[in-house]
Amino acid sequence: MLKAILHRTTTDDQGTEGILSTVGFSCFVLELPWRDNRRGMSCIPLGEYECQVIYSSHFRKKFYWLKSVPDRSGVLLHSGNFAGDRDLGFKTHSEGCLLLGKYFGKLNGQKAVLVSQPTIRNFMEYMNHKPYTLEIKGGV
Repeated sequence: MLKAILHRTTTDDQGTEGILSTVGFSCFVLELPWRDNRRGMSCIPLGEYECQVIYSSHFRKKFYWLKSVPDRSGVLLHSGNFAGDRDLGFKTHSEGCLLLGKYFGKLNGQKAVLVSQPTIRNFMEYMNHKPYTLEIKGGV
């Protein structure tokens, strides 16, 4: 099975930054801050997760889904810019999912991942829509 690694580098109230890499492909990832794995509030725990493509009838598109995340469901890799703590007034496009992008930057003064939609498309095409194992490691 294919394997990818997400190495988390920093975290604060505006989100958790990391680098997703597999042989021949890498990109940046922004997730919610660590909030003890609370649904809709936190990035997911460190560990290994099987990922597979699913079709969302709600969004009418395919996503990679992380299977068997403890105490969670519906954890996806998708596009978006922000992953801040809503309770502290930051914007977020994540409810516990991983946002992929080509760059880190700021939008309206908040930490963001940029060029997200093309990065998601490129990653899914690079992985040929096949299942893979995602290992999440780093400081959180």
